[in-house]
Amino acid sequence: MTRPTSPWIAIVALYATGLGAAGQFAKMAVILPELGRAYPEAGTLLGFLVSLLSLMGVLLGLVAGLLVARIGFRRTLIWALTAGCAISLAQTSLPPLPVMLALRVAEGATHLAIVVAAPTLIAQIAPDRIRPAALTLWGTFFGVAFAMVALVGVPLAERYGIGTLFAAHATWMAAMALLLLRLVAADTPIPPADQRLTLAGLLRRHISLYRSPFLAAPAWGWLFYTLTFVALLAVWPPLLPTRAATLTATLAPLTAIAVSMTLGMALLRRWPAVKVVMLGFALAFCLALTLPLAPGSALPAIALFACLGLVQGASFAAIPQLNDTAAARALANGALAQMGNLGNMIGTPLMLAVHEGTGKPGLSLIVALFYVAALFTHYGLSRARTRTAG
Repeated sequence: MTRPTSPWIAIVALYATGLGAAGQFAKMAVILPELGRAYPEAGTLLGFLVSLLSLMGVLLGLVAGLLVARIGFRRTLIWALTAGCAISLAQTSLPPLPVMLALRVAEGATHLAIVVAAPTLIAQIAPDRIRPAALTLWGTFFGVAFAMVALVGVPLAERYGIGTLFAAHATWMAAMALLLLRLVAADTPIPPADQRLTLAGLLRRHISLYRSPFLAAPAWGWLFYTLTFVALLAVWPPLLPTRAATLTATLAPLTAIAVSMTLGMALLRRWPAVKVVMLGFALAFCLALTLPLAPGSALPAIALFACLGLVQGASFAAIPQLNDTAAARALANGALAQMGNLGNMIGTPLMLAVHEGTGKPGLSLIVALFYVAALFTHYGLSRARTRTAG
């Protein structure tokens, strides 16, 4: 079978696969009020319909980084898309809450496989001259998926029922599996240096990885980003008037994408990716403090997400800048997925609890504190890399 000659064709196909993975979060997050009506008994468990997807990523992020290199990146993606399609189809009937929560845990395994394998494969396919642009594009997949679901999926669910939205997602996942079979060439699995995956060995690998200022730096920053991104899109819009809520849910992720693909890409031509990430967090800290100052307006949240656009693409671009080999990049993507899933898993329930206890001011403050923590973490890891190089 003849494969496409332009790397951008395969890169865009992998990006579309990422949209399906982000859709696994978005399809629950943007219809959280509707899910509350469908599962009135859920109570505080409602937030876990969004965040429980992350459980497998928290537990197995590093394992995924090791396994996808052994299995082969394209093969991993085809499996994950096929299984993800089947799970979405099972969700269309809105099964009892315990079953739905179990399905979300299983869905987390497919999500993890995609977000580890796809960006690693993009970094391999993309020549040096386009790699920062390709990974900046990849970094927008969450925002694009949320905007797509807000624009198309929510009206679909409101008119035809929540199950229809899940069926549409299943169709997307199946289409992406067929697309990758056609457009992405099979890759060669990377033989592991150590064939065994023992519990003690995995613990040592976790300690070694998260102590590395090269492998772990993008992941530590991504933790603070994901603690707020999905959570704010799920929690903040319902606190606003109807029109402002709609504008925030739709325009906030789109604004992040626009900034990432314009200012973010321009800065990456001149600055190291980590420096761009730090600028994004610094600006986001300032904007987070303004959230309660205009309680009926969508503008503060949209401006905040514009700043996070600098964090999106640059975090992925930092991985190949800091790590030279495909195996190291797979590990770094596994760590990023692990920390990102940890942030996604606890972010929404945490934001709901903070708002319930302290209202909008408390919610604004905790978000700002996360961004300050991200800045100090990246600064410390940057100093550690300088000492290592010296």
